[in-house]
Amino acid sequence: MPAPLTLPRLSWGDPASARRALLVHGLGSSGALMWRFGDALAKDGWHATAVDLRGHGDAPRSLDYTIAAYAADLAATVPETGGSWDAVIGHSLGGATSTAAAASAPSWTRRLVLIDPAIALGERDAKIVRKSQERAFDDNRIETVRAEHPHWHPQDIELKVDAVHRSSRWAVEQTSAQNRPWDVRADAARIAVPAHVIGADPEVYSIFTGETAAEVLAANPLFTMSVVAGAGHSLHRDEPEESLRQLREALS
Repeated sequence: MPAPLTLPRLSWGDPASARRALLVHGLGSSGALMWRFGDALAKDGWHATAVDLRGHGDAPRSLDYTIAAYAADLAATVPETGGSWDAVIGHSLGGATSTAAAASAPSWTRRLVLIDPAIALGERDAKIVRKSQERAFDDNRIETVRAEHPHWHPQDIELKVDAVHRSSRWAVEQTSAQNRPWDVRADAARIAVPAHVIGADPEVYSIFTGETAAEVLAANPLFTMSVVAGAGHSLHRDEPEESLRQLREALS
């Protein structure tokens, strides 16, 4: 496994809490954009920690942006008090890398919650992801993000602009280029802890649906799944209340 980088953290809730969760963002995003989950978990008595992935936010830069490298960073990220995470919650790229990390380090977490995870990307979805990232970097203005996502909370809009500004465009491009094929289905089959997928609505846009979702669920009986109706890929920003309800149900 690649040499890990030390990832910067921010947190919500009481550090002395007995329940500890790790929040892992998606491509072109940042730990701060996981604030909805962090804030809700803190209110529920958790201590939630979010990280900036390599090449994103304040995290170190590297030449290696393979999923294996991202996963090595995560597997080396443990609670400040030691031991295992009680839950790891990963969105998109964060879902894929959390899956790979959990497969490589079985004691790293006691539970996974994957938010429309990028478990396997075919060429169609890979192209959609690349085009989305290109648009974000080419026109990173609040007005543009608000026009594309008028229903998002103002803080999500502000933080999305900030995340793109502080991410390395080269790192984001290399994440697509260095992961061909993009596929962690074998890692998902090896997961030995309960894993729940909160999927986006395929009628809007989801990257964990159809044959991929069916194959992952069939290959590992520890996987379960629910869907947030009416929400696209960033479901915690599109439909935050329902996303939080399903998260709490998955953690209960």
